[in-house]
Amino acid sequence: MSLDHAVAKPHDRMRDALSDDLDAVNTLIRTRMASEHAPRIPEVTAHLVEAGGKRIRPMLTLAAARLCGYDGAHHVKLAATVEFIHTATLLHDDVVDESEKRRGRPTANLLWDNKSSVLVGDYLFARAFQLMVETESLRVLDILSNAAATIAEGEVLQLTAATNIETTEAIYLQVIRGKTAALFEAACEVGGVIAGRDAAVVKALAAYGDGLGIAFQMADDLLDWGGTSGAIGKNIGDDFRERKLTLPVIRAIAAADDTERAFWARTIGKGDQQDGDLDTALGLLQRHGTLEATRVEANAYATRAKAALAALPDHPLRDMMRDLADYVVERLN
Repeated sequence: MSLDHAVAKPHDRMRDALSDDLDAVNTLIRTRMASEHAPRIPEVTAHLVEAGGKRIRPMLTLAAARLCGYDGAHHVKLAATVEFIHTATLLHDDVVDESEKRRGRPTANLLWDNKSSVLVGDYLFARAFQLMVETESLRVLDILSNAAATIAEGEVLQLTAATNIETTEAIYLQVIRGKTAALFEAACEVGGVIAGRDAAVVKALAAYGDGLGIAFQMADDLLDWGGTSGAIGKNIGDDFRERKLTLPVIRAIAAADDTERAFWARTIGKGDQQDGDLDTALGLLQRHGTLEATRVEANAYATRAKAALAALPDHPLRDMMRDLADYVVERLN
């Protein structure tokens, strides 16, 4: 998902600004993903954790804590917690979705097996909760445990809504708030909590994370219809083949005539997909303008995220967070 800019991308600038903290996070991750008795755990975990992900979620925790003036060490544990939760959900997602590619590489369930992916994901969730407890903050534990539950709830909702062409935009939004935005929100929020900031600042951080997470997921859903395989780390049209009802499709179904609705019922509802169906689907999205409408919607959530930053202290990291909100939707241009 790279952009060819002459200037450094916001997440790269953030990474440079937080380099010492990120080094500490990476060291802690490697230490805590070790297992004395089950060597497969670090093998599976390392395959995903060290696959070149941008570490945006843990960086947000570090950035939120630092811009709020925190000078302790617990933000490193919270950032590692966030990355463990994220990695655990990816391991589980790839099993549920029967995915074969993640971050441009074969998935863990393909290289090992589904059982290993599920159990290692469970191990990482357990490690995440151990790290949360070490901060000795019940508020932090409350935020991150609620986020973990919301993520699981969002995944189950997506599972039950999948292939149902009656799925509404409201359900879609609930799904992406669960599966993506919940962790963005919690990652930002706990940074303010651990720094001891007041409720207004913590609420603003949460609002920023929510808006950023929704914009991020909408952009990813849109890129599935038009990015390059190398740019998005998966194959173009994967969501269509997996019969996922993302916003462009939901809006196209809502605007469909009888013939078009029959097409969606066959390809998404029944899973009867034939050669040329992906091109037909793309044509329908373009005909009804749902790709452009989704881009506009993603931009609106990015704008909402940036507006929340006004309540935060003036800091170079705040500027980087603003630029990050722009970046996640600039990928669509």
